[in-house]
Amino acid sequence: MKTDTRSTARLQRDPLVRGLGWASALLGVPQVVAPAGFARALGVDGALRHRSATTAVGVRELAAATGLLGRPHPAWLWGRVGGDLMDLTMLARALKNHNGRGLGRTAAATAAVTAITTTDVYAAVTRTRRSTPMELTAATTVTRSPDEVYALWRDLERLPDFMAHLEEVRVTGPRTSHWRAGAPLGRAVEWDAEITQEVPGRLVAWRSVDGADIDNSGEVRFVPAPGGRGTEVRVTLRYDLPGGALGKAVARAFGEEPHQQLDDDLRRFKQIAETGEVVRSEGAPGGKRARGEFPQHPARPLTADELKEALA
Repeated sequence: MKTDTRSTARLQRDPLVRGLGWASALLGVPQVVAPAGFARALGVDGALRHRSATTAVGVRELAAATGLLGRPHPAWLWGRVGGDLMDLTMLARALKNHNGRGLGRTAAATAAVTAITTTDVYAAVTRTRRSTPMELTAATTVTRSPDEVYALWRDLERLPDFMAHLEEVRVTGPRTSHWRAGAPLGRAVEWDAEITQEVPGRLVAWRSVDGADIDNSGEVRFVPAPGGRGTEVRVTLRYDLPGGALGKAVARAFGEEPHQQLDDDLRRFKQIAETGEVVRSEGAPGGKRARGEFPQHPARPLTADELKEALA
């Protein structure tokens, strides 16, 4: 019950969920009050069957608005998705049997409902919390001492310098911080985190606290590399990806596959630790692709010492 209450409270504060609720209300009222006029606005005639269908859709929209604005739950979002598919079916039939009058308005309405369907699917997937925890691991070797590498990572407010999905990390206390990250379709998620374990120069672990948009935890270990060749950075992240497997597929479609993202983050961390900045090739785009891209300079030829180290 406590989890359900937290979920409801989270969705009540969610601007996308509230926006969809108000959209349902604004669409539902005219369809119920003036179904013939609404049907004509869509480019179809005011025949009884069209008025009846418009009224039924309006009632459905008002029900969705009541649920999303009153006691939001992912079921209402999936209800909108189902309704969108019904609307698209009816509009496709109307286009097929159209007499030509108002055809442009019907085509425009079909395009608009298609866009709304995309938004509803995204909202339903990302707000459905039925996923199992996902665990990601990655590692890299940095040619710096464990203490130096640890100090760089422990400076939490610098994490967005190399983590593409992070927009801001703000330290709020000796062991607490507030995080803001980007998500697919331009959405942002936020959470407060606390450090749960820390061994300077060796380990730092954290977890999100209650109320996080995405529950997550993780740890970074700093292990001396064999032969005194620097530090092995071993990262483990655990979190619930909204929407489970479907949510992961959506994230991948928008270029945010989690495993690849973590590998890229560590590559940039290595570059900052070793050179002080993120390096790119001459052919790579300047600036940030994920978040305006990182401050970068074109790749340079290796120095004699760097070449010797690479060959070794």
